[in-house]
Amino acid sequence: MAKKHENADGTLRSLSNRHVQMIAIGGTIGTGLFLGSGSTISATGPSVILIYAFMGVFFFFMLRALGEMFYSDPNHHTFVSFITKYLGPAAGNFAGWSYWIGLLFACMAELTAVGTYFQYWFPHAPLWLVELIFLGALTLLNLTAARLFGETEFWFAMIKIIAIISMILTGVFLVATHAKTPVGYASLASLTKNFKLAPNGTYAFFTAFPMVFFSFAGIEFVTITIGEAEDPHQVIKKAVNETLLRILIFYIGTLTVIMCVVPWWSVSASSSPFVQVFQLAGFATAASVLNFVVLTSAASALNSTIFSAGRHFFQLAQEAKKGSWLKKKFAKIAPNGVPARGIAISVLFALIAPILSFSNTAIEVFSMVAGATSDIFILVYVLALLAHRKYRKSSDFMEDGFKMPFYQVTSPLTIAFFLVIFFSLFFVKANIFGASLATAWAVFFGSFCYFHQRVKDKRAGK
Repeated sequence: MAKKHENADGTLRSLSNRHVQMIAIGGTIGTGLFLGSGSTISATGPSVILIYAFMGVFFFFMLRALGEMFYSDPNHHTFVSFITKYLGPAAGNFAGWSYWIGLLFACMAELTAVGTYFQYWFPHAPLWLVELIFLGALTLLNLTAARLFGETEFWFAMIKIIAIISMILTGVFLVATHAKTPVGYASLASLTKNFKLAPNGTYAFFTAFPMVFFSFAGIEFVTITIGEAEDPHQVIKKAVNETLLRILIFYIGTLTVIMCVVPWWSVSASSSPFVQVFQLAGFATAASVLNFVVLTSAASALNSTIFSAGRHFFQLAQEAKKGSWLKKKFAKIAPNGVPARGIAISVLFALIAPILSFSNTAIEVFSMVAGATSDIFILVYVLALLAHRKYRKSSDFMEDGFKMPFYQVTSPLTIAFFLVIFFSLFFVKANIFGASLATAWAVFFGSFCYFHQRVKDKRAGK
């Protein structure tokens, strides 16, 4: 007898609306807001707010496209499966394997970050041991039940929200009292004084776009929870629609307050503006508290990546050739409703990170390759948007569904915007290697997937 809320493939719909909403918030807010916002502010000044708003709108449109497809068929575990369904198995294989490999590198990067933040308090703790302990604990959570993953993410996200709201309230208090600081006075005038759209030149302004883009990467993770959400139709609407509001509050609200307290030309590119605001308010332990926040933020990202990578590998196994080793071994769900084998194989590859911690050269190479995999995500997003266009022309299209607003205009604009971001990477010195590697991967692996599928189709007489 089937369990309550059990999917046909054996997974359980155990994630409540509360879990999914907080996972959505967690996916929206990354460590980049806490640590990396200083570099974007120092590069572009107040116009960084316009960049975040502009970028946020396009990510919102992408989520609405994904949300529309999930609303029509919430039984999919990953948005990549829609690429297979509407663009064909060759595109699906390219996107699926590319995205999964990208998730592995993201997993290793977050694992390294967790270990580094932990060493802030315990500098002599072996990095590899710290990484193994965190990876083991979060893997155990993911293997136990999807609901336990959701509960963990709920509290991880709560910590980030408390930190942001605390910073905003502290900043508002400093502005309201016109507090004197070492760099002037906290005031709304600090935001607009000496305002220029590109204060450090056009090049610095446009290099901020890729930086902001990657701070939003991972926002699509919320859609991966839909296959295991208790009420998918209600959840997907709420999670996606509130994304734009979260961007306005958490990103734009935070950046506005920071620049009112610390004039934008005084914001340090190398330190966290959060710490600067709290220290100006007299909190001596601000750096230590922020380290705790970014540690939980990195752990949250690691937790979500393990969850996502496991589901993606399970999806790849499900779509594999009937009778293949991949399908036989990994297209299975454990009795507790999780794709345990998909999670296990993903975590096994993530163990490369602790091994790399013994060599500085290996870490440098890993960082460059990890950057390239992030670039590949852009291409996968574009394929997902193209799949959505095919969905619109298919018999699956729901006229009364959760439709992408102003589709005729927003769909091609979003695709064009993502492609512009990808090609802009070739004009930013720090991103040229990653963009070149991502392009080489797309050309060679994409060609392999295409010709491999043609051979399969020919053998099958298609």
